[in-house]
Order: sequence, then C-alpha cells, then structure tokens
Amino acid sequence: MKLGLFGYGKMGKAIEQIAENQGLEIVWRMRHDDTPTPALLRQADVAIEFTRPEAAFDNVMLCLQAGLPVVSGTTGWLDRLPEAQKFCLENGGAMLWASNFSVGVNLFFALNRRLAELMAARPEYAVSLTETHHIHKLDAPSGTALTLAREMIEKVDRYKGWSLVPDTLASGEVPIIAIREGEVPGTHLVRWHSGVDEISIEHKAHSRAGFAAGAVLAAQWIADKRGVFEMGDVLGL
Repeated sequence: MKLGLFGYGKMGKAIEQIAENQGLEIVWRMRHDDTPTPALLRQADVAIEFTRPEAAFDNVMLCLQAGLPVVSGTTGWLDRLPEAQKFCLENGGAMLWASNFSVGVNLFFALNRRLAELMAARPEYAVSLTETHHIHKLDAPSGTALTLAREMIEKVDRYKGWSLVPDTLASGEVPIIAIREGEVPGTHLVRWHSGVDEISIEHKAHSRAGFAAGAVLAAQWIADKRGVFEMGDVLGL
C-alpha cells in the first residue's frame, strides 16, 4: 500500500515511522509550500492529512478532486467540513475526518456517550471538561474536547451549547477549560459533579504514537471504500 502525507511535522514523521514499520510505502510528502498535481497525488492509494486549519479544506478537496481517498486529522476547520463531505458524497469519493485517531480516545468517546446518557436523568449532576495540550497547539478548545462536548449536548437536554472558560458561561452550556503547557500530547478530563460526589473519566496520551497508529489504521481501512466516515466506523463502535 502506498501513502501520501500532507504535512510533515511531528505528526507526519510519527505516521511515516509507523507506516514504514508496517511495510507501507510513503510515495510523497507535502509541506506547506509544495504545489501538488493530480498526477502526483494519484501515485498514492490514500492520503493522510495533518496540517493547519487554514490549509486543511484545500488539501482535502485536492485529494477528492483527484479521486484519492483522504484521511484528515486537522482540527479547527469544522465550519467547512460539511462542504467537503457533501462534495465527497456527490462525487463518489472517500474521506474520513476525526478529531482524534487514537484507539483509546475513541473508546473514551464511547464511554463519554454512555455516561452522558445516564446523566440525562440526573439533573443534580453538572458537567465540566478540561483539556490540556502542548504550547504549540493552535486551536482551543481541542477538536477532541469539542467532540466530547457535542456528544454531551446530544445526549443531555439541559445542555444546549458549550463555552470556553473564562469566557462568560451561560446557563445550559458545557464549560470547557483549555490549558496549554509544556509538551503535553493530550489529556482530556470529563467531570460530573453534584453536591455530594463526583464521577470522572480521563484519557491521557503518553505520546503521539497512538494518534499516528490510528491514522495509519484508518488509511488502510478506507482504501477500498467510498463515502464519508469517522473513526467509529473503523473500530466498529
């Protein structure tokens, strides 16, 4: 299997190492100042895209227009994601976007959904969400935190939206605290607290390896498929 990489920073290099350890070939690596052609893109069987929010939409669209399945893990461009997904479906393409490719995080998402379902009938519990990442991360809240918050809002009627603390927090909003420090790969903590107790679930990444391995797994999975997918499809969740 041949892979192409949009983005060759820390994540791109981690993906490259895992892919090559599995016997996969990296046929091209696109940096921010490269100009890809459809012919070059089609040398790969699947593209993996980890770049910057302002570049992600164009990169994904280049792949879809070239008929190349694409896996994207760039966050911070959700306002244009539906446009790319619509184009993909209308043109028989294949794309998979995920806020987090870690297998552990996607199991964490499943736990979050189940806990939120239980809390829907327990108004004495209030939720808060804390995410901690390295100082180089460009977006806040993280895409993973937004996925967690959207799942809570979907399951619990008393929550209608989210707010980034210390912004003004309105009634019925999930408060999200975003911390940027050191080289933390990613920690997400969900707390449901009442006047008498607290229930917490947490996922803590120890390195980028889990994210990179999940992205390679997703690329292998999507190679022969058509449609719009998420990481839960890959893992059968």
